[in-house]
Amino acid sequence: MRILSPAISQLARLRMGRIAHFMQYPVQVQQQVFQNLISAAQYTEFGKQYGFSKIYKIDEYKQRVPIHTYDTIKPYIQRTMEGQQNVLWNTPIKWFAKSSGTTADKSKFIPVTVESLDECHYRSGRDVISLYYNNFPDSDVFTGKSLVIGGSHQVNKLSENSDSYFGDLSAVMLQNMPFYGNMIRTPDLEIALMDEWEEKIERMANAVIHENVTSIAGVPTWTIVLIKRIFELTGTDNLADVWPNVELYMHGGVSFTPYREQFKKLIRKPLMHYQETYNASEGFFAAQDVIGEEGLLLFLNHGIFYEFMPMEELGKEDPQTLQLQEVELGKNYALVISTNGGLWRYLVGDTIQFTSLIPYRIKVSGRTKSFINAFGEEVIVENSDTAVAKACEATGAVVNDYTAAPVYFSDHGNGGHEWLVEFEVAPDDINRFTNILDSTLKAINSDYEAKRYKDIALHMPLIHVLPQGTFCEFLKSKGKLGGQHKVPRLNNDRNYLEEILKFAANNMNA
Repeated sequence: MRILSPAISQLARLRMGRIAHFMQYPVQVQQQVFQNLISAAQYTEFGKQYGFSKIYKIDEYKQRVPIHTYDTIKPYIQRTMEGQQNVLWNTPIKWFAKSSGTTADKSKFIPVTVESLDECHYRSGRDVISLYYNNFPDSDVFTGKSLVIGGSHQVNKLSENSDSYFGDLSAVMLQNMPFYGNMIRTPDLEIALMDEWEEKIERMANAVIHENVTSIAGVPTWTIVLIKRIFELTGTDNLADVWPNVELYMHGGVSFTPYREQFKKLIRKPLMHYQETYNASEGFFAAQDVIGEEGLLLFLNHGIFYEFMPMEELGKEDPQTLQLQEVELGKNYALVISTNGGLWRYLVGDTIQFTSLIPYRIKVSGRTKSFINAFGEEVIVENSDTAVAKACEATGAVVNDYTAAPVYFSDHGNGGHEWLVEFEVAPDDINRFTNILDSTLKAINSDYEAKRYKDIALHMPLIHVLPQGTFCEFLKSKGKLGGQHKVPRLNNDRNYLEEILKFAANNMNA
């Protein structure tokens, strides 16, 4: 690996020139991406239906093409999965990323094209490393291997006679990765593509403990599970004892806020760095360009054209969207994308806020369907993650995961929020934890504060402490154990919470 390291690091640094270009000319770069997409797809079935050949301006595109959700674009995807081509994109589509999102969502099959792999996912991966090197020019991250903790679906044929395949995004990427990419990652493909998650953790732990791992990539929850198994095998409680040269953890998928302090305890090393990425089956959207500071650099020349829908437009029959030059700092926008994977004006389901306009940096603030607004309190995931982190900091607690839902008004009292929390380390006082969580929510969300005033609309949050492992066991019971499946942090109805409570009660009585 030391032989390859200088060449790879030099290539990573050279990429910074192109990154600097889209940082300096963001609107022009996005205009070019838009033109390239429309031109490429003008003779597809979708392009003919909406008159792409007659579209020259972005406003014309927005007038002709409606906003699509997965449900509305699914018929085109389904026909592509059945073998029809030139429906959504002008090159053959033979790969589909299976995305389950939260446990409340149905499985989605997102088209993956050669262009979206090369120009979006792989290019973005290289850019993440380029940004890291730009922060730390003397890094030795390429002297060892990157531990990639992928998802949980093997690559499968769509049907016996089909030459098309599906798997979660990490599986699709690993299966199509250039040979040199596999040279710098661990574990072997056989283990990385396993779909039985418990056996996968066991085999992965045994396979990687003797490698020279210098970086780790994966969602926090499953990374922690793997680290703890490695500790059991090695007899240490510091990952730096196992991998002295580890220096970078690349994380995404969920907010890192509730996990940050836990990772500092698991990896006790002064020069350990953490880099956040924003990657989804639909595209690789952004990554931290200034390590240690809030905000992810929006990737603008990666085959994705962006629109931003103000939250007040969400749900309207003809919602309006904004372009880059029209957005404001600190406002919540639903992300809308058009991509070289054949998605057109597609509502991703995430909400973002801009933290900087020069250059354009964002943070993920929540989900369009992951919030609590039963009483006009408009609590989003960013609010709840911040409140949990503050409560943990004050009480010495460490939270593994949580979910929350509304308690509706009844004859017996007013409304509120009910929380199910699984602790790695329980707080010294659960009542104090609850009070700090509540006071933090009031401090950062004026709508919540107004509803909590004198308990007129909302009473104090009700927190149930779940036994360790409850969420994992619940996901396992649903066949949703693995990296692509997450516990929805916030729910605007009680269905998920009631199901978890029933599951936990049954386990206790078993």
